[in-house]
Amino acid sequence: MRVFIQDDILCIEKDDVPPFKKGGSVVRNSYFWALKSISCYAPREDNWEFDQEVWIALARMLMAFTESGYLGYSETCLKFPEDTPIPDVLRSVSSYL
Repeated sequence: MRVFIQDDILCIEKDDVPPFKKGGSVVRNSYFWALKSISCYAPREDNWEFDQEVWIALARMLMAFTESGYLGYSETCLKFPEDTPIPDVLRSVSSYL
């Protein structure tokens, strides 16, 4: 998922937000709701935002979904622009574009 940090808020780009699909995979829909539940702002058709206070929970959740084997690494990895330092708490679930 492509992300960026703005004013100490982590943003997942709207095109990379996992979709909710009625009747879809239970794991994918659980992933959608888990991410949405810890976001501070998660509108339809816009970037989702996460306060610094939940970054450790976000990292743990992404790692758990990655290790489950049901979702691909590309779906659970935070991809930062190369000119952005990756915060320590998110380093284990992040890479550069």
